[in-house]
Amino acid sequence: MKMRIEITTKLNQIPEHIYKQHKGFREWNFVTSKRDHQTILQILIDGRDTNAVDIEGNPLPTLVYLAREKRPQFHHHFKAGAMNALIRISSKISNGPIILNVDCDMYSNNSESIKYSLCVFMDEEKGDEFGYVQFPQSFDNLTKNDIYGCSFRVIQKLEVHGLDANGGPCFIGTGCFHRREALCGKKYEKNFRFDLKKLNNTKMGLIYGFPAEDIVTGLSVQCRGWKSMFLDPERDGFLGVAPITLLQLLVQHKRWTEGHLQVFLSKYCPLLYGYKKIPLKLRLAYCAYNLWAANCLATLYYVVVPCLCLLKGITLFPKISSPWVLPFAYVAFSHHAYSLGEFLWCGGTFLGWCNDQRMWLFKRTTSYLFASFETILKLLGYSQLAFVITTKVADEDVSKRYDQEMIEFGVASPMFDILATLAILNLLGSFGAIKKVTMHADKGFK
Repeated sequence: MKMRIEITTKLNQIPEHIYKQHKGFREWNFVTSKRDHQTILQILIDGRDTNAVDIEGNPLPTLVYLAREKRPQFHHHFKAGAMNALIRISSKISNGPIILNVDCDMYSNNSESIKYSLCVFMDEEKGDEFGYVQFPQSFDNLTKNDIYGCSFRVIQKLEVHGLDANGGPCFIGTGCFHRREALCGKKYEKNFRFDLKKLNNTKMGLIYGFPAEDIVTGLSVQCRGWKSMFLDPERDGFLGVAPITLLQLLVQHKRWTEGHLQVFLSKYCPLLYGYKKIPLKLRLAYCAYNLWAANCLATLYYVVVPCLCLLKGITLFPKISSPWVLPFAYVAFSHHAYSLGEFLWCGGTFLGWCNDQRMWLFKRTTSYLFASFETILKLLGYSQLAFVITTKVADEDVSKRYDQEMIEFGVASPMFDILATLAILNLLGSFGAIKKVTMHADKGFK
């Protein structure tokens, strides 16, 4: 099967003999556009069929192919719409009480993850309180020093556990086991049994209107009284594919940051929407991620103003010989020492920490900045909601350079213009400072 999948991927098309075997594939012959077609549905494997077994005779689960209906005159709501279509279809086929959500590029890496999550849901004392169980977002293609800082090492090893102690982590859009009744709008009530057959199919699933539909959906579930739990077993539960070019990373974070900021500026703002529903500490934790975009202003100040002051000869900090330099030195040293200590404690390397710091600088001065502008334009009515999909396929040369931990810029982008401008500006500032030091040294020798 692995070989068949790899061959199909390289050909970039489904082999003709397989294409003719399935009704779901053949129906695409009558489709003129992928954005304008009817619902295409086929049950590939029927779990109720006694003949549906693998080569060892074990029964296979039900497998369904679905291409939801799309029409140009109706908004399809991107990933949230696709998820809700799957939820409705599954309610008609199995209506199972637990739903697993993973991205298209992720796969199960630990068969025990199902058992771990069921242990939470079926706990005799508190199992009924949990609406979803979240596993970390892990990747199978990270380099040794994580050149693009994609692992979220500190966030997933430290910060999320802080959320876990205050009501539970946010829903991150993948690697999550949901209780169907919680995802479909039911409020938590102790010792109350919910009839899944009475679900309101018009108001269920993920919330529309945001690029970060996962965050706002998880928040709404928690505000209905449900708790969540973060499970991080020694063996990763699910693995996916991390971005392998710088542009992929920046575009991905732009979408995430834009979605977070839109949630904060909407009626779902955690401070207001979660008032008297979830703890204050959990609301503030949500805001820490919702306000990622605001970091762009402070970061731009720190990377632009000092180099301009160097060029103009303006003093920003006390002289090295002055005792007043100690507070500044203490803050700078303690901040970086604490950050490095966290990263190493979470299993990272020194070079990995350097890469992580560099990528945060890149993201704050590009992705966060563009996300802020896009959100402002959307609020003013000059921009429409968009969902940019991160490319999952790359050629062999790009993959080879990624494995060698070489930064791949790829195609031209306005984001790179900003990075290049900031780099040149800081380089000129450094040359200006060196020139002034050299001139003062010459005067001293004279």
